[in-house]
Amino acid sequence: MEKDHRLTPFFTKLLEYANSHTIAHDVPGHKLGQIPNDLIDITGPMMFKLDANAPRGLDNLNRPTGVIKEAADLMADAFGAEKAYFLTGGTTMGILAMVMAVCRAKEKIILPRNVHKSAINALILSGAVPVFVKPYIDHELGIANHIDFHEVEQAILDNPEAKAVFVINPTYFGVVSDLKKIVEFAHERDMMVIVDEAHGSHFPFSPHLPMSSMEAGADMSSCSLHKTVGSLTQSSILITQGSRVDHIRLRSTINMIQSTSPSSLLLASLDVARKAMYFDGPTHFPILIEMAHQTRLKINKIPGLRAVDGSYFVKNQSFDYDETKLIVKVSGLGITGFDVYKELFDEHHIQLELAETHLILAVLSIGTRQTDLDALVEALVVISKKYKPMKLKPLLPKIKYSYPEAYTRPREAYHAPKKYVPLNQAVDEIAAESVMIYPPGIPIVIPGEIISQDILDDLDFYQKSGSVILSDTEGGYIKIIDKEYWEKWSVIYEDE
Repeated sequence: MEKDHRLTPFFTKLLEYANSHTIAHDVPGHKLGQIPNDLIDITGPMMFKLDANAPRGLDNLNRPTGVIKEAADLMADAFGAEKAYFLTGGTTMGILAMVMAVCRAKEKIILPRNVHKSAINALILSGAVPVFVKPYIDHELGIANHIDFHEVEQAILDNPEAKAVFVINPTYFGVVSDLKKIVEFAHERDMMVIVDEAHGSHFPFSPHLPMSSMEAGADMSSCSLHKTVGSLTQSSILITQGSRVDHIRLRSTINMIQSTSPSSLLLASLDVARKAMYFDGPTHFPILIEMAHQTRLKINKIPGLRAVDGSYFVKNQSFDYDETKLIVKVSGLGITGFDVYKELFDEHHIQLELAETHLILAVLSIGTRQTDLDALVEALVVISKKYKPMKLKPLLPKIKYSYPEAYTRPREAYHAPKKYVPLNQAVDEIAAESVMIYPPGIPIVIPGEIISQDILDDLDFYQKSGSVILSDTEGGYIKIIDKEYWEKWSVIYEDE
């Protein structure tokens, strides 16, 4: 039966409750906005009235049977999936749930090494053993991109007992692997394919965008609607299709890691974002893609700068590219992307998604206006005029050709006895924590990997560049496995 996407079941019921003048003797404690505070002064009371808990008629996220189920069914239909789960913990929650539902301790999962930190945390929680596939290294831009099908094919053939293949669709920078081909090969060998689609939630809504996970035949995918579709930050979905998905285990896993007090605002934002994207996406994406194209042409006329498009990535062996990601190489000016990122914000009030050594990244959506793109171009002209006359030496790409060697699985390293050592004493030790640059949140080293001098050099470079370093420790220390006590510990916990 054809779905009516004009409907917003959860949001409509929530609004009805907010306007019902119900006396609140339940949580939350603000009692539908009856405690004055600075936020109410700015937003008005309606936001707090919509922040209801779980009154009659608003359904239960842990076991939906009413309006949440109706909203989720519409969501699944919009994304070409069979089933959708609403998440209030972001795609991080979705990735944790997918990996934990598919892999038990010591079972293998094939995944690219440039995964988000949430995938590494999923390995720790599940106890799964990672089989890492090296992504394609773009030496011109200094970034890691897609995974080559033949690399995945070989990993599957070498590890026939693996439970699943994990694919990023697309990468943070918009680069897409041949997901459909990967799915077909994995399914032939009875492996599931689960997808991190955090930056590709908009794919189902235009033929001008890359293929979505469900269209490619993947079993499960987690999508950050807040990133590119327009819901509130932290709201995401997990979508599924096919008989390989164990929905009882999946629902149990989601309920284990999801709050029993989910935000109604987040759930409502998913409902209304789906409706808006379903009707507006097909019309607006071609316009947005053309705006991005014209912006690249303008940027490429600015001395020292280069904006790349899909043709560049296809020539560099990627399968496809999301043209709503705007990558600008700035190192031709002799400065880093971090420098430009800070200057755009401090001097021009422009906030970018991220910076890397050689580039900056802007994430566009159908909410992006032409004036927004014009402002970016104008600011980049100012920056070029400032630095080009200095004739600074262009920066050469600096990116690792290899990744750290794995010594043990992440879960074992996470639970092993630990100690803290200065970074300059950590070479050849086994990491007991993840260290990453955020954004994008891709780890330089993860628990269980051997710390090399290259890792320490990279970390030092990023710190001096002003990047945000995420780790458990501070002050020039890193957490490692205490090998003196580890052997005894490993005997005690050998079955974990």
